Amino acid sequence: MTRYTLHGMWPSGPTYKVGLMLRLTSTPHDYEHVDLRSGAHKADAFLAKNRYGQVPVLEDHEQDICLSQSSVILDYLADETGRFGGKDRADGLRAREWQFWGAGPLATGIYRTRAVRLGFFKFPPDVEAANLQSALGALKELDGLMAGRSWLVGSGATIADIDIYGIVSYAGQAQIDLQAFGNVRKWMARVEDLSGFKGPQDCLPQASVKAA
Repeated sequence: MTRYTLHGMWPSGPTYKVGLMLRLTSTPHDYEHVDLRSGAHKADAFLAKNRYGQVPVLEDHEQDICLSQSSVILDYLADETGRFGGKDRADGLRAREWQFWGAGPLATGIYRTRAVRLGFFKFPPDVEAANLQSALGALKELDGLMAGRSWLVGSGATIADIDIYGIVSYAGQAQIDLQAFGNVRKWMARVEDLSGFKGPQDCLPQASVKAA
């Protein structure tokens, strides 16, 4: 049996983060498609794995554990694979700082604006405008924080980069132009140069797949 199973849905940004981590670490895994539109995430069998009824879920058959919340899963995989966790505990804590920051206005703004553009949700015009401004404000902050940096933490890529990239990479689908954010674009290019990288459109399968 393959040690890991990733349960998710291919349009899901949080699932993409975990799928990207698995690819960058060359970690074999099965993929189980969870059809949110049919309510599969609310079925008893899935809720037994994730009480929140959300994707992604990472199942570790070797350790008999199921984890939800993409940032927690990235942290777990960094420990288990020995990759992208930073050089020491301080790096790990700083990576988590970035992950908590990213879960605020950046994710809210980009993911919700994307959902509207793709027709998944509909918000009142003032809420749409607030979401967009949230995204733009967070991108401006990120661009400033990236001045003089190659990576978010330390001298190499960490789960912070994977996590934040997994949000910013959906800006295009949200119809947000990144042209004004030069530092962000340069940093994204560095992530995209990592061995094993796959973008949001190519990383996750659209149906369940067993590990090769």
